[in-house]
Amino acid sequence: MEKHLSNMQVQDWRETDFQRYKDCPLEIFLKIHGCEDRGVDSTKDYRREEAVWELFTSECVYFLDQLMVLKEVFLNTLISLQMSDCLQDIDPWRLFANLNELCLVSFDFLTSLLRVIKQSWAIPVAGTPLPLPSLLSKGFRESICHCQQKYCLNYSTATFYIESLKQRDDFVAYMKWCESHPECRRLQLRDLLVAPMQRLTRYPLLLRNICKRSSSEQEQQAVETVAEMVDRSIQDLEGKVKWLENYQNIRQLKECLIWPQVWEQNKRGFIPENLKHLLKAVSLDNLVTQRSLLYEGKLSLVENSKLREVCLFLFEEFLLITKVKRGKKRTLGSEQSGMRPPHVQELHTLLQEGCTFTVLDQPISLDRLQLRNVDQLNAAASGIPNSFVIMHQNRYQQVIAVFILQAPSEAIKKSWMSAIERAIVALQAQDSQKPRVKSTKFWLESSQI
Repeated sequence: MEKHLSNMQVQDWRETDFQRYKDCPLEIFLKIHGCEDRGVDSTKDYRREEAVWELFTSECVYFLDQLMVLKEVFLNTLISLQMSDCLQDIDPWRLFANLNELCLVSFDFLTSLLRVIKQSWAIPVAGTPLPLPSLLSKGFRESICHCQQKYCLNYSTATFYIESLKQRDDFVAYMKWCESHPECRRLQLRDLLVAPMQRLTRYPLLLRNICKRSSSEQEQQAVETVAEMVDRSIQDLEGKVKWLENYQNIRQLKECLIWPQVWEQNKRGFIPENLKHLLKAVSLDNLVTQRSLLYEGKLSLVENSKLREVCLFLFEEFLLITKVKRGKKRTLGSEQSGMRPPHVQELHTLLQEGCTFTVLDQPISLDRLQLRNVDQLNAAASGIPNSFVIMHQNRYQQVIAVFILQAPSEAIKKSWMSAIERAIVALQAQDSQKPRVKSTKFWLESSQI
């Protein structure tokens, strides 16, 4: 592979007008085309042209210095190596998703936008360009937002995939060769992969800058509509990313949950070996599937004057209290660690440490859960500060289990109690509107004990 890399040639993509104008101020662009003497109706109109030019030049930087570097230096190099029987098991889509589509969409948008800019300064262009508001509306509605979303949804998968591939010498050699290429300008692969996400969040600012400087009320309304459309696209993407992250967390957690058999929970009961197979028919392995993990974290459980480390998992309908057992460390990917909420990051850390989670007792349905605060006076008297009590009741309001939990601090205790209370209120509201039916997958048998 190193021999193929030493002979690798990266195609030049900078011989375009976009490279010529990328770092060019509007005044120089006008001077190139002999338009420096052509005035505009007002200072505000000129400021509007500057805002449009900023959208164009920033898109040039995005296209030439980020997208095309990813495509020509990284993606095409990988494809060339695979054609030479190297790195053939690497999936380019998992690394770069719809990168080619992003490049085509950005190129088309730049081409159309440059024609609009030239027309506004009476520079001859072929054909009749669309008016700026129509161009922006068409571009963002039909292509830009859609393909950016598609790419961003694959981003976490790409970062995890890269992290897992770093264990391989051949992939590391490929990355080092690409990242040392002059076109990368000392940027690493992870810096370039995040560029489309950063670009998507910047579009509303650039569009509203044009809107603010426009002298036409009709154009202001049209461009503001486009900016709002991009905002909605970002919000929709955030929802999809949260769902995807929850799905990945649940999938990893499901593999690490241990559900003890009934004879392991109830030591006083005797079940002959030849009858135990009858009690294994029902499995709870899929209980957490297709559910949302609202909150999780480590607390201490008070047991016989001793403290045991436990991890709690709060779902939208039930709470799991589990014993933590550490094992061998795993590689799950860490590129997005700074982007995760603290409680989600703690789960990721536990999974990386190879922890397994043995469920204590049984899932506690939130409609059978009673939460009690332990005030400071009683907490001090019993020697368990920052504590609260969870009681599990059956359908006859009889308490069948009690858990006294201690948090590392008063703030963490309040966070946990608030999270549980919010989940209970949300479940009550949901049940009042649409009660759960026993035949559905969201039915919890423990609530009917």
